[in-house]
Amino acid sequence: MPASGREASAALRRSESLFRSALRRFLRQPTGTLGLFLTGLSLIAAVLAPAIAPHDPLLQYQNQELVPPGRAFLLGTDDVGRDVLSRILYGMRLSLAVGILSVLLGALVGVVSGVTAGYLEGWLDAVTMRLWDSVLAFPPVLVGVAVAALLGPGTISLCLSLAVASIPQFARLARASVLVEKQREYVAAARCLGGSDGLIMVRHIFPNTLSPLLVQLTLAMAFAVLLESGLSFLGIGAQPPEASLGSMLNVARRFLRPAPWYGVFPGLALVVLLLGLNFLSDAARTALDPRRVNA
Repeated sequence: MPASGREASAALRRSESLFRSALRRFLRQPTGTLGLFLTGLSLIAAVLAPAIAPHDPLLQYQNQELVPPGRAFLLGTDDVGRDVLSRILYGMRLSLAVGILSVLLGALVGVVSGVTAGYLEGWLDAVTMRLWDSVLAFPPVLVGVAVAALLGPGTISLCLSLAVASIPQFARLARASVLVEKQREYVAAARCLGGSDGLIMVRHIFPNTLSPLLVQLTLAMAFAVLLESGLSFLGIGAQPPEASLGSMLNVARRFLRPAPWYGVFPGLALVVLLLGLNFLSDAARTALDPRRVNA
């Protein structure tokens, strides 16, 4: 086998070994297993919502308003006779979809701009980071209100506002990691071998910044789900009759005494989802800690 082939095989084996050791440390933690279970349960429920929802989430049953949990409606009905369980399943589907799309979009823009700014530095670094610092100065809820005022309330404006709010964290984290990695000897060796700036950033530096970015990804997902529910609670997220956990909690405030299940069950679903994502991020941070690689 040629020398280049042997080096590639050795690098592949090393990467597989690091991945397996990180996965082993992740599953060894109770929070990792619990977080994986809760998040997986929420994800399965959201993906299979059209198949497992007992009723149409938009269908209103006459004379069935605020029916308590029972055989016909497992978690009861809301104030207009819609099945609460079905709306929770579709609300989790919306929360996860908005969270995943917005965080991936924010991570893409933030990581690309952060890696580029950190590697090239100079005026590009100053302009890029001052731009994201100005965005970071505004509370995420205010960013959501501003985007909703420009585009109107709805799911698209909600995704954009969450993406914009998540960009600065990814950009700052990527830039900080690049500033450390670009001083390493392997970067100098790549330059001596004639590697271009783009090749060095994509092939050498970026893979070594993934650990903190993956942890930030799970944290940003939990934050996006919470912010989506908060903006929908305020009426500038998902619009009626679309099912959303935040809008359900908003309406349920008026019926906490006669129908407490109306607010309790959507709140529990949101708590389970947020706990799962936070447990995942905590376990990922420990598993991907470079100080534990040889543990």
